[in-house]
Amino acid sequence: MAAPRRLIRCGVLIAFCGAPLGACEAARDPGPAASAPASEQGERVKVGVKGETFRLELALDDATRFKGLGGRTEIAKDGGMLFVFPYAAKQAFVMRDCPIAIDIAYLDSAGRVVMMHEMKPEEPRRAGESDYEYDLRLKKYESRHPAQFVVEVAGGRFREVGLEVGDVLKFDVQGLKARAR
Repeated sequence: MAAPRRLIRCGVLIAFCGAPLGACEAARDPGPAASAPASEQGERVKVGVKGETFRLELALDDATRFKGLGGRTEIAKDGGMLFVFPYAAKQAFVMRDCPIAIDIAYLDSAGRVVMMHEMKPEEPRRAGESDYEYDLRLKKYESRHPAQFVVEVAGGRFREVGLEVGDVLKFDVQGLKARAR
């Protein structure tokens, strides 16, 4: 009997490349829509970060949060993903199936940065390694504080724009919270 799988795929990135841990076991199979190319992945939202505008793909449901940025080999300078959760909770992401570096910022329910990490690519899945074994060995990047939003962008971008814990990102916080599933 296989061990239960508690990790979900994303990518921010973060996932995700960056992938949230334990957010929803039901999201194990994101289905064909979640594996579509970036140009077909759906709605984007403008997010203001220290005077720059990022155009981030939205991850509003379990299937999209599960897949995230996984499998991407590049992220545009103004691109990435905004993960929106139905409520604020402690979050943890991993770098699953992601060959590129990602910056991740955890935001509280008001859009204020509560934690940031520079996530580095992990050793690829080993031959014969189960999903469960692979997930267990990945480094966990935790929020430490409740977060309702998670932003993933290309590695090094948050340092370039000077983002720090306590900064507030500019986007439609209330509207997106109402849409999270």
